[in-house]
Amino acid sequence: MSKNLIIASTSSLYGGDYLDYLLPELQIHFENCKTILFIPFARPSGISHEDYTKKVGLAFAKIGKEVKGIHEFEDYSIAIQKAEGIFTGGGNTFLLVAQLYKNDCMLALADVLKNGTPYLGTSAGSNICGLTMQTTNDMPIVYPPSFKTLGLIPFNLNPHYLDADLQSKHNGETRETRIKEFHSFNTIPVLGLREGSWLDVKGDKIILKGNLEARLFRQNQIPEEMEPESDLSILK
Repeated sequence: MSKNLIIASTSSLYGGDYLDYLLPELQIHFENCKTILFIPFARPSGISHEDYTKKVGLAFAKIGKEVKGIHEFEDYSIAIQKAEGIFTGGGNTFLLVAQLYKNDCMLALADVLKNGTPYLGTSAGSNICGLTMQTTNDMPIVYPPSFKTLGLIPFNLNPHYLDADLQSKHNGETRETRIKEFHSFNTIPVLGLREGSWLDVKGDKIILKGNLEARLFRQNQIPEEMEPESDLSILK
């Protein structure tokens, strides 16, 4: 078997219900799964694992899927190995990565996903699909033992990518500025995924989906706009 991933910038579009814009895709993606294993470690706004899992359960119920939180299992690695499908939600990437390492889940998760277990990641759950988590937008609220993540795609992501607003009087750094700072020290390409865009990964093929372009940053090169349906496996 080979990789079967949906790596999405966001869980919700403005004004829409949780995961609604992706549900038609998810119905196909998880068609052979009765139960989805949910990894709630990123805890957006400090939500509890239990409440986060309930929220996800309500969304997946719309396509007839049951959701179990990984925290409900005694052995997290075995839960990952036996999962029919896996979803890692958004929140804080530093917290997510710290918890995956603390609970010895990072390698187990990488192994099953490289071997074909269907996976959905949104936001922080997408950040961890890249080579490292260093291009997250999140505050370092905890200290993970490593920035190295799942390495399922040969580049890094910046979910929720925002273009600079030329009319704004805000003097803080733009996303593009921060990614350029990253490239002062690192050679890894970075893909800025705008809201409503996702990557469809089947084996070694990585296709940009959604209606918007994604912005590709490479060290010492001018950023490039990638059209929907672009094949990003060329970034190897």
